[in-house]
Amino acid sequence: MTETAAGFANGTGRPTPRKRGRGSTAAHLVNLVRERTLTDQPFTLEIQAAVPDLDLASWLSNNRAHVLDELERCGAVLLRGFAVDGPAGFGQAARTLTPELLGYLERAAPRTEVTDNVFTSTEFNESQWIPLHHEMSYSHNWPSRLYFYCDLPAAEGGSTPLASERTVTPGIPVEVRERFLRYGVLYVRNYGPDLDLPWQEVFQTTDRAEVEAYCAASRTEFTWLGGDGLRTRSIRQAMATHPHTGETVWFNHAHLFHVSNLPAEVATALIGEFGHEGLPRNAYYGDGTPIEDEVAGLVRDRYREMAVEFVWQRGDMLVVDNFLATHGRAPFRGHRRVLVAMSDLYVNRALA
Repeated sequence: MTETAAGFANGTGRPTPRKRGRGSTAAHLVNLVRERTLTDQPFTLEIQAAVPDLDLASWLSNNRAHVLDELERCGAVLLRGFAVDGPAGFGQAARTLTPELLGYLERAAPRTEVTDNVFTSTEFNESQWIPLHHEMSYSHNWPSRLYFYCDLPAAEGGSTPLASERTVTPGIPVEVRERFLRYGVLYVRNYGPDLDLPWQEVFQTTDRAEVEAYCAASRTEFTWLGGDGLRTRSIRQAMATHPHTGETVWFNHAHLFHVSNLPAEVATALIGEFGHEGLPRNAYYGDGTPIEDEVAGLVRDRYREMAVEFVWQRGDMLVVDNFLATHGRAPFRGHRRVLVAMSDLYVNRALA
């Protein structure tokens, strides 16, 4: 762990001023916070309040430029020990960095809106590991920034592991990257009350015409199935370029949607009943060729190998650059409530 800026730099225990970007000044940092990175590399900066009852939203309003600079440098920023007034205070703090928070459309997981555009994190079974991924990288648009808030830490487990694409992407074999870049990723999803999420929840409407318009605008093929089912097929990017830093990183959901991510007995049962085309979700190369199990597994393993974990503390706020870092969820025991907000919608114009 490397300590920097207004913390314990050089072992002095005193703040060490340095140049700030975007017009921020070190004056706002002195004696108020301590900083350190959670790895030997500049990934995941922890900024901890050094004085009691330091209001997070107020501090961020004075240090917004500094935090955003560090976000692009480190990929994620953990804000710890600040005073946050629950979910509403979390939303206020997030809006201090980006005034407009996003809704959640074309959903891939169940969530509940707690307050205006602040949601529960993925409501999957607590025993389930959620592989690291970029938020909504299966879509034609996605949030550039994510905000997490620990309203209640789990009694055991429940971390939100992170991995830097600056270390993950170069470790994916060149031949794998080249094949995905050549064809992209084809996602096939089936929505229905007996499968995955119902389409009404995914698209946040009960109007089929609205769903059809969304699909047409996003180059998504759709087929209405018997009863109340819907199947979509969409070809999306395998990699994406950061709009500010210019870095091109691995950016897709293939390893997460791929059938090999299911427990073997579950996959066998679903294929037996619905066939490969009827699975709740699956991923292929963009030309329709199946992605090999070992390729999807390689990517999942790469993320796990590079993952950085920290133990949630109540009141923590984590800011993540959705291009530069992936996130997941470890299994847990006991009650846990981590909230999420999103901002800065990025639209893949190549698919428009």
